[in-house]
Amino acid sequence: MSAAKPALLLLPGLLCDETVWRAQVDRFSPVADVIVPDYGDADSITEMAKIALRNAPERFSLAGHSMGARVALEVVRMASERVERIAILDTGVHDVKPDEHGKRMRLVKLAEEEGMGALCAAWLPPMVHPDLRGDETFMKPLREMVERSTPAHFAAQIHALLTRPDTGPGLAAIKSPVLIGVGRQDEWSPIDQHEDIQARLGGRGKLVIFEDAGHMAPCEAPESVNAALAEWFSEPVGTSRD
Repeated sequence: MSAAKPALLLLPGLLCDETVWRAQVDRFSPVADVIVPDYGDADSITEMAKIALRNAPERFSLAGHSMGARVALEVVRMASERVERIAILDTGVHDVKPDEHGKRMRLVKLAEEEGMGALCAAWLPPMVHPDLRGDETFMKPLREMVERSTPAHFAAQIHALLTRPDTGPGLAAIKSPVLIGVGRQDEWSPIDQHEDIQARLGGRGKLVIFEDAGHMAPCEAPESVNAALAEWFSEPVGTSRD
């Protein structure tokens, strides 16, 4: 009888779903039970982490993108003994910035007053590499993903981000292999935020920069992201980079 596949949880970011992780689902499904949770109407990072844990087996590897990386750190804080390894991509661990509330709430107002199409037109293009913004084949699935959501759903996730918990306890709880990844041209979560994460981990973790990619690196640079995740996923359980 063959051994059960290891489990890999892929946590999506703001307004995202499996669409962003499609290349990773395709790559890792032959070797892992890949799970992409749906946060539903959750309006807190902690509730999103609880949903992720309810969808996960007893032990699993964990990768989070953008807001999903913050959810991943909360998962580690809540249940570090269940997490075999963690990858955090295109994200940050800082507290709410002074101008952040106003910027985010203006987008919520746009969605409520003009609809998800208007929000998508304003929010999505800066999230990807400039060279991809006019690529209809690339952009269409991402636009459809955003427009499948609703203003209420968006507002709930923005509330979760604006009331996000301190990431310090989640970082401190990490004892397993860590991958820190970011697109070279990520304008929303730039490289220095990821250097800060590595520093806050005491230099532990491997920082990988994905060339020719913005904030949506998993789908902008799928081969590079898959290569980094494959190396990370192959590391023996119980190892770290201390």
